[in-house]
Amino acid sequence: MEFQPILWAYSLIQWFLDKLLSPIPPPPKATLGRPRIAVIGAGLTGVSSASHCVGHGFDVTIFEAGDEKSIGGIWSRVNNTSGLQIHSIMYRFHPSVKWSAGYPDRQQIVSQITQLWKRYGLQERTKFNTRVTSAKQDNRGCWVINNDPSLGHFDGILAAVGTCGDPKVPHLPNQEAFKGEIYHSSRLDGKTAAGKKILIIGGGASAVEALEFVVHTDAASTYVLARSDKWIIPRNAFVDGLLALNIFGQETIFSWIPESLLRKFFYRDLEDLAPGSEGLFTETPMVNSDIFHQIRDHKAEWLRGDIVAFTDNGIRFRRRATGVPKGGPGQEIEVKGDMVIMATGYQRPSLSFLPDEVFKEPYQPPKSFRLNGSLTARPRIARPQEYWMKRWIDMTSYLKARAPTGAFDFFTYSELIYWFIFCVAINPFRWKWAPFVFLGIGSALPKHIVYREDQIRNGLGMKKRHGE
Repeated sequence: MEFQPILWAYSLIQWFLDKLLSPIPPPPKATLGRPRIAVIGAGLTGVSSASHCVGHGFDVTIFEAGDEKSIGGIWSRVNNTSGLQIHSIMYRFHPSVKWSAGYPDRQQIVSQITQLWKRYGLQERTKFNTRVTSAKQDNRGCWVINNDPSLGHFDGILAAVGTCGDPKVPHLPNQEAFKGEIYHSSRLDGKTAAGKKILIIGGGASAVEALEFVVHTDAASTYVLARSDKWIIPRNAFVDGLLALNIFGQETIFSWIPESLLRKFFYRDLEDLAPGSEGLFTETPMVNSDIFHQIRDHKAEWLRGDIVAFTDNGIRFRRRATGVPKGGPGQEIEVKGDMVIMATGYQRPSLSFLPDEVFKEPYQPPKSFRLNGSLTARPRIARPQEYWMKRWIDMTSYLKARAPTGAFDFFTYSELIYWFIFCVAINPFRWKWAPFVFLGIGSALPKHIVYREDQIRNGLGMKKRHGE
């Protein structure tokens, strides 16, 4: 095998990050003395969060609605041809993750999640086939799952249900008349597009999933039927990293710079496919480099417009010109195909198991927060004040009001920095936790230090909060 210096350096960096930042896994069958946490969901976020918790001494139980094959969440349910759209260096969900490729496929992603689950002994802490329908506090302030005390009493709840649930499959006019095949973009394993004319309905992340299938199975031709204008950005770590520097996640006075560069160096002769009036940061862009290659090789075509109805041999489509809004006038054509792929995304998982007070405006999900006073095992000064938590939410919501995914729907480092300012930086007694907040480095303070801090704070006249 040929020596690849960049990949070798990448592997070395990952090894170093693992040794420096990964929490030490607890011994098998260990009794963990810190508060008990119920993690809802065994997807990427649930497994990663649970591993950090047990690595720092918290007693964790994961509740997963599916069986063991569900580990990995959405990644356990997509096609084998699916892969990561962004570079893996931007997808490090735990310090111990070790990628062997820049854009790993679905199998490697699930493998890394499963290895993490096993490394931190989460097999014995996971309850499969247990769908959570309610999470309520008893008279002692402990959380009970599904009104069943036998499942345990918990000091905190971590809802890690993700953003992608069951496939979203709309029924379109005259759909039953179509003589070809119809599949959702996540249900393509075992299917083939070889020699077929493929119609992809949708132009977002699910369309990328469909395009990966089409490229791998050698379709005769592909038409992407997109209702809205979507920016397409290349699969390039440097380019994607530069775009990610926009911490506001929305249009700014400088957005014209990356938009102009993309038109000139990425779209080039296909500049008419770039959105006419929509800015790069007004919607989540589509990350794909193959589609332009397919178009230039006359194997694919990108059509902007609205679906009218299915026909026996394809779809009637109202094609719109650049700048014409959704539902606007256009030329009605029939696009013929043998297979239709519904790249229509996924249903949003339900959070209905949470208490009603979580959904009170203006701090309903994803802006919700709950200060659980039963977590008395941690220092009192560590509990964030409700006033400052609300100010953090208010300011972040204002700054990211125009972001396509909202302020908290897609959590970024900007939200973490704002939280750090409002909940840590304002209090000198919390500065010592900065390495833990950003890097996960740190351990519990001895009780005598905590008590001494209490004396100093009280001597300075700092007001105690209710219950302290």
